Amino acid sequence: MRFRLAALFVALLACSRRAPPGAHDTEPAAQSKRAPSLAPVAESMLPAEEKTWTYERTSVGPMNVVVLLPKRKADQKFPILITMHGLGEAVKGPERGARGWVDDYALGRAIERLHAPPLTAEDFHGFLEPARLARMNESLKAVPYRDLIVVCPYTPDALRGDEPFGKAPPLARFLVDELVPRVYRETPALGTPQTTGIDGVSLGGRAAITVGLLRPEAFAAVASLQAAFDVKDAGEVAYRARLARQKNPALKFRFLTSDGDYFLRANQAIAKSLEGVGVSPDLVVVPGPHDYEFNRGPGAIEMLVYHDRVLRGEAPL
Repeated sequence: MRFRLAALFVALLACSRRAPPGAHDTEPAAQSKRAPSLAPVAESMLPAEEKTWTYERTSVGPMNVVVLLPKRKADQKFPILITMHGLGEAVKGPERGARGWVDDYALGRAIERLHAPPLTAEDFHGFLEPARLARMNESLKAVPYRDLIVVCPYTPDALRGDEPFGKAPPLARFLVDELVPRVYRETPALGTPQTTGIDGVSLGGRAAITVGLLRPEAFAAVASLQAAFDVKDAGEVAYRARLARQKNPALKFRFLTSDGDYFLRANQAIAKSLEGVGVSPDLVVVPGPHDYEFNRGPGAIEMLVYHDRVLRGEAPL
């Protein structure tokens, strides 16, 4: 009898000691009830890309276009900048010429530095005014560089000559009617004229201005670096700019030149003529010569910062 009472007491004592919740719960369904982790999940980014589009035949002959896509989120969209290279690359032909901004003007390095400010005198190859450098670094600190889709077509050598607008219509047809729609379709572009700009250096600056004035409805900003015009071209450029502004009242113009530029006087004359017809452009004169070092320093940086701001509806630097 005593043995039975002792056994019963042990059994009751065991039942009174409850196991911790879930101690015997080994089913998969029960495991899924655990609280989710609160650790942040890194958002995946698509890598920067470089594409080359080759056209066997266009309105200006064979054409290559290098397209630079920035590192981005899967759903991120960007303004687009069409930028034309200079004469030195025009004589190389479409395949090599279209790579002018990438291979010869170090555009990629300019983009890298804009993502890692502050900028230094070395980034401008020594061609800078301290006040403008400080102002640019303050601007980049307040509003970091946000990237563009940079589209680099070949600039045809045929654009040289005494009539800057005479040979531009075929190039305008290719850029506006064929290339821009493809960029809108096949890249993460915002895809509107209000977020599309055109720029270029030297002969490419001449191309950008003439195309932009012939087809102003396609762009928000028409700009140039050391544009290869003559002083005698000022009147025609101003006349066409006035017509362009009538078609697109919001269109912005900028002429960036330098104190050692062959075309300094021409760019100043054009800006003055535009003011005379009621079109006020931005005229920016910075230190530097008309050469590759300028393109790799102030040229590339100034161009990117300008369009990064203006194509987002913001004031230029």
